[in-house]
Amino acid sequence: MRKPLESNRLGGIDLHTHSTASDGTCTPAEIIQLAANADLHALAITDHDTLEGSRIAINSPLPDGLHLIAGLEISASAPEGFPMNGSMHILGYGVDVDDPALGRALADLQEARNTRIPKIVERLNGIGIPIRMAQVLQQVADGSAGRPHVARVMIEMGVVQNVNEAFDRFLSKGQPAYVDKYRIECRRALDLIQAAGGVSVLAHPYLVPGGQTRQVTGLIKRLCDMGLMGIEAYYPEHPPELVALYLEVARQFDLLVTGGSDFHGELIPDIKIGRGRGDLHVPTALYEALVSKISQQKRI
Repeated sequence: MRKPLESNRLGGIDLHTHSTASDGTCTPAEIIQLAANADLHALAITDHDTLEGSRIAINSPLPDGLHLIAGLEISASAPEGFPMNGSMHILGYGVDVDDPALGRALADLQEARNTRIPKIVERLNGIGIPIRMAQVLQQVADGSAGRPHVARVMIEMGVVQNVNEAFDRFLSKGQPAYVDKYRIECRRALDLIQAAGGVSVLAHPYLVPGGQTRQVTGLIKRLCDMGLMGIEAYYPEHPPELVALYLEVARQFDLLVTGGSDFHGELIPDIKIGRGRGDLHVPTALYEALVSKISQQKRI
């Protein structure tokens, strides 16, 4: 018989995972089994710019004691006045996976991804790295190609040792193979999630402008004015002092608190589901609060 989860330090939840529907290496079914093995109480699959992983998961059998929330992670642009390198990521929980407007917006994002990667391959070729698009596509399972798939080919070719090196030397903004991407304006991303019956949460806030200081409150206030409902306080890259900061910000702006590992499988092998690098624990009570908020959204 299972022990009560709140009394078990190895329980908890993971509300930020990626499957083969985007850039993870585990299928939704494999993620569900890993979550059960980790004795997690709740799980969300939050693939980049697609609901396909969640759609598969919600139609899959769940082990006893494990609860699932449909989710995704949208690539958005930062609000005017808050410039940042790359995307601002907005997590959406409890959305209707068949919502037409959200589906159309995600289709646009997927199409942009499909045109971006060939341009990256072309740039790599231009600097003497003979990577082929066919090699990248071999890395893709059910989703669309992304920069992590390019990185995995570069590792196999011996060009780099790991994913971080591929991004640092070639694929990140300012590096020779970087190609900018299409992003949804952040207000629209928040509106789409809300209209689909979901709850919007700012992912890994340490990455946003001012995210590692109290200056983050300016951005959070702007996002709250646009409809943001939560902040991801618990995350592998958040040391205790940042977790404390984000919990304070959540209280200040009456935001939900969430957390997750950002699990990608073998793409980032030191990050384990539900545990991060071994010391992550996202309290089960946060799942209960999130479910309550989702229920409120459904009634609006």
